[in-house]
Amino acid sequence: MTLKSYIWGMRIVTLFSIIALILIVKFVDPETSGLIGKLLFYLVFLVAFTGIFNLTLLWFRRKMTDAETAHINVGLSFRQGLLLALFATGILLMQSFRVLVWWDGLLLLAGIFLIELYFLSRD
Repeated sequence: MTLKSYIWGMRIVTLFSIIALILIVKFVDPETSGLIGKLLFYLVFLVAFTGIFNLTLLWFRRKMTDAETAHINVGLSFRQGLLLALFATGILLMQSFRVLVWWDGLLLLAGIFLIELYFLSRD
Protein backbone atom coordinates (compact mmCIF):
# COMPACT_ATOMS: atom_id res chain seq x y z
CA MET A 1 0.00 0.00 0.00
CA THR A 2 1.35 3.38 -0.90
CA LEU A 3 1.43 6.32 1.46
CA LYS A 4 -1.04 8.20 -0.69
CA SER A 5 -3.63 5.41 -0.62
CA TYR A 6 -3.18 5.03 3.16
CA ILE A 7 -3.79 8.74 3.69
CA TRP A 8 -6.89 8.72 1.47
CA GLY A 9 -8.26 5.68 3.25
CA MET A 10 -7.65 7.30 6.62
CA ARG A 11 -9.32 10.51 5.43
CA ILE A 12 -12.43 8.61 4.33
CA VAL A 13 -12.66 6.63 7.57
CA THR A 14 -12.14 9.82 9.60
CA LEU A 15 -14.76 11.71 7.60
CA PHE A 16 -17.35 8.95 8.06
CA SER A 17 -16.62 8.70 11.76
CA ILE A 18 -16.91 12.48 12.21
CA ILE A 19 -20.26 12.40 10.41
CA ALA A 20 -21.35 9.48 12.60
CA LEU A 21 -20.23 11.37 15.71
CA ILE A 22 -22.24 14.42 14.70
CA LEU A 23 -25.30 12.27 14.02
CA ILE A 24 -24.93 10.49 17.37
CA VAL A 25 -24.64 13.78 19.25
CA LYS A 26 -27.62 15.19 17.39
CA PHE A 27 -30.02 12.24 17.44
CA VAL A 28 -29.11 9.90 20.32
CA ASP A 29 -30.39 10.79 23.76
CA PRO A 30 -27.97 9.45 26.40
CA GLU A 31 -30.72 9.34 29.01
CA THR A 32 -32.96 6.96 27.07
CA SER A 33 -30.44 5.01 24.99
CA GLY A 34 -28.67 3.55 27.99
CA LEU A 35 -25.36 1.77 27.78
CA ILE A 36 -25.52 1.07 24.03
CA GLY A 37 -25.83 4.76 23.11
CA LYS A 38 -22.98 5.79 25.39
CA LEU A 39 -20.76 2.96 24.23
CA LEU A 40 -21.45 3.84 20.60
CA PHE A 41 -20.63 7.49 21.26
CA TYR A 42 -17.30 6.69 22.92
CA LEU A 43 -16.35 4.18 20.23
CA VAL A 44 -17.09 6.59 17.37
CA PHE A 45 -15.33 9.38 19.28
CA LEU A 46 -12.26 7.17 19.62
CA VAL A 47 -12.21 6.29 15.92
CA ALA A 48 -12.77 9.89 14.82
CA PHE A 49 -10.04 11.32 17.00
CA THR A 50 -7.64 8.51 16.14
CA GLY A 51 -8.02 9.50 12.50
CA ILE A 52 -7.70 13.21 13.22
CA PHE A 53 -4.58 12.79 15.35
CA ASN A 54 -3.09 10.25 12.95
CA LEU A 55 -3.52 12.50 9.93
CA THR A 56 -2.20 15.52 11.83
CA LEU A 57 0.89 13.69 13.06
CA LEU A 58 1.52 12.23 9.63
CA TRP A 59 1.21 15.69 8.07
CA PHE A 60 3.76 17.08 10.55
CA ARG A 61 6.15 14.23 9.83
CA ARG A 62 5.83 14.76 6.08
CA LYS A 63 6.60 18.47 6.50
CA MET A 64 9.59 17.85 8.77
CA THR A 65 11.19 15.00 6.82
CA ASP A 66 11.29 13.63 3.32
CA ALA A 67 8.57 11.40 1.88
CA GLU A 68 10.49 8.15 2.38
CA THR A 69 11.00 8.74 6.10
CA ALA A 70 7.33 9.69 6.49
CA HIS A 71 6.41 6.40 4.81
CA ILE A 72 8.48 4.51 7.39
CA ASN A 73 6.86 6.42 10.28
CA VAL A 74 3.24 5.60 9.37
CA GLY A 75 3.01 3.02 12.15
CA LEU A 76 4.48 5.45 14.66
CA SER A 77 1.95 8.12 13.68
CA PHE A 78 -0.93 5.68 13.95
CA ARG A 79 0.16 4.46 17.39
CA GLN A 80 0.65 7.96 18.73
CA GLY A 81 -2.66 9.08 17.24
CA LEU A 82 -4.41 6.14 18.88
CA LEU A 83 -2.78 6.90 22.25
CA LEU A 84 -3.79 10.57 22.03
CA ALA A 85 -7.34 9.53 21.16
CA LEU A 86 -7.34 7.10 24.11
CA PHE A 87 -6.25 9.98 26.33
CA ALA A 88 -9.05 12.23 25.05
CA THR A 89 -11.61 9.43 25.42
CA GLY A 90 -10.35 8.66 28.92
CA ILE A 91 -10.71 12.30 29.91
CA LEU A 92 -14.28 12.30 28.56
CA LEU A 93 -15.11 9.07 30.40
CA MET A 94 -13.74 10.41 33.68
CA GLN A 95 -15.74 13.59 33.22
CA SER A 96 -18.91 11.64 32.50
CA PHE A 97 -18.45 9.73 35.77
CA ARG A 98 -17.69 13.03 37.56
CA VAL A 99 -14.29 11.85 38.78
CA LEU A 100 -12.11 14.08 36.63
CA VAL A 101 -9.73 16.27 38.61
CA TRP A 102 -6.42 17.57 37.40
CA TRP A 103 -4.28 14.91 39.07
CA ASP A 104 -6.39 12.13 37.59
CA GLY A 105 -5.85 13.65 34.17
CA LEU A 106 -2.11 13.79 34.84
CA LEU A 107 -2.12 10.16 35.96
CA LEU A 108 -3.87 9.17 32.74
CA LEU A 109 -1.34 11.19 30.75
CA ALA A 110 1.52 9.50 32.62
CA GLY A 111 0.03 6.09 31.83
CA ILE A 112 -0.26 6.93 28.14
CA PHE A 113 3.29 8.29 28.21
CA LEU A 114 4.60 5.08 29.80
CA ILE A 115 2.88 3.00 27.13
CA GLU A 116 4.55 5.12 24.43
CA LEU A 117 7.93 4.81 26.14
CA TYR A 118 7.52 1.04 26.23
CA PHE A 119 6.90 0.92 22.48
CA LEU A 120 9.78 3.31 21.78
CA SER A 121 12.18 1.24 23.88
CA ARG A 122 11.26 -1.90 21.89
CA ASP A 123 12.36 -0.29 18.62
